[in-house]
Amino acid sequence: MSSQGPDPGGGKTEPAAEKGYRTPGLRGVQTTSLFRAINPELFIKPNKPVMAFGLLTISLCVGYLGYLHATTENKQDLYEAVDSEGVSQMRRRTSKWD
Repeated sequence: MSSQGPDPGGGKTEPAAEKGYRTPGLRGVQTTSLFRAINPELFIKPNKPVMAFGLLTISLCVGYLGYLHATTENKQDLYEAVDSEGVSQMRRRTSKWD
């Protein structure tokens, strides 16, 4: 029995660090500075406002690229083509790559 009296913590006298408890994930693992510099995303806490801004930015970029792709397909102009027999036809411009 201890002469200090009853323990207010309910009988737990050792802190969690003394029992060999480690923090979850890679924050508690012994690593080199080079490993931490190369893989900072493993050791930095997530920042939700920055994640939301990045997600919005990437979504807008993908949407803009989709918009550009959709409008370039509609901009293929028509031109009047005359074949060897003298018949004129309206044709859509095509690329040599098609």
